[in-house]
Amino acid sequence: MSAYAGTNWNDVEAAAVALTGNFRRFTNFAYFGDKDASWAIVYTHNRDSGLLDQSNAAAIAKALARFPDDVVEICHSHWAVGYVDGFELRVYATGGAITPAFATYCELQARLDDYPVLDEDDYSEREREALYENVCQGLRMSPFYFSADEADAAAEGVIRWLWNHDPGAIDNRDDQGGYPNDDELAKALEALGYSWED
Repeated sequence: MSAYAGTNWNDVEAAAVALTGNFRRFTNFAYFGDKDASWAIVYTHNRDSGLLDQSNAAAIAKALARFPDDVVEICHSHWAVGYVDGFELRVYATGGAITPAFATYCELQARLDDYPVLDEDDYSEREREALYENVCQGLRMSPFYFSADEADAAAEGVIRWLWNHDPGAIDNRDDQGGYPNDDELAKALEALGYSWED
């Protein structure tokens, strides 16, 4: 989600020059913070972000948590997506050296240029949780009308059946997790012995 997609993150010095004081160049942006031009603002995700951006944002937050004096978590309002989350990062320390926080951020961005996932385990867990929630929601809706408790009780079995018999039904869609349609859910429920019409 970097606004500096063309940046060579392996060249930390050049990235520092490009990002230092960047918030002073943002258009349609009002900044009421107290950071000077040795800082930068970077965003990681927004209200509408998919699972991948959410996962990568969590990995970035975890890596930057080691530098509390040089990193401030932020959440800014945005007219199009409600809000954007990210960080104020100190780029240059007193004396002009690049901070370890900024160097770490650059390292993470360089990794993302090579491969889109920072933490495979976290991303997979988010996919699993989203699939479970999507299946529960599907079971609570027409034509099934499961109660919340019934949907929770049935969801794992439905997912397991689909995994074994119709794995395409639980593929991650639009980076929002798997979302089986009514026909796919009905097929799984019937195979598992559920009768939702009663």
